Amino acid sequence: MKARVYVSIKPSVLDPQGQTICSALNGLGHREIAAVRQGKYFEIAVADQTPQDRAAAVLDEIARDVLSNPVIEDYRVEILD
Repeated sequence: MKARVYVSIKPSVLDPQGQTICSALNGLGHREIAAVRQGKYFEIAVADQTPQDRAAAVLDEIARDVLSNPVIEDYRVEILD
């Protein structure tokens, strides 16, 4: 089983890296780009014998406690077949 975890900065938190990327894109002539928010993406393989409900619980715990900072980031777990 595979899963994807997406981590992004909360909308209320400033994203200086995203602002820098946006400025760079504008400088390259992409004036239609108004804003960029950056984030992280993780692809995780889960042992095949793991029940899906257990995998979902473990992945949520890992995303919350290890992969993201809940004070400034949101996360989303997507389990694939």
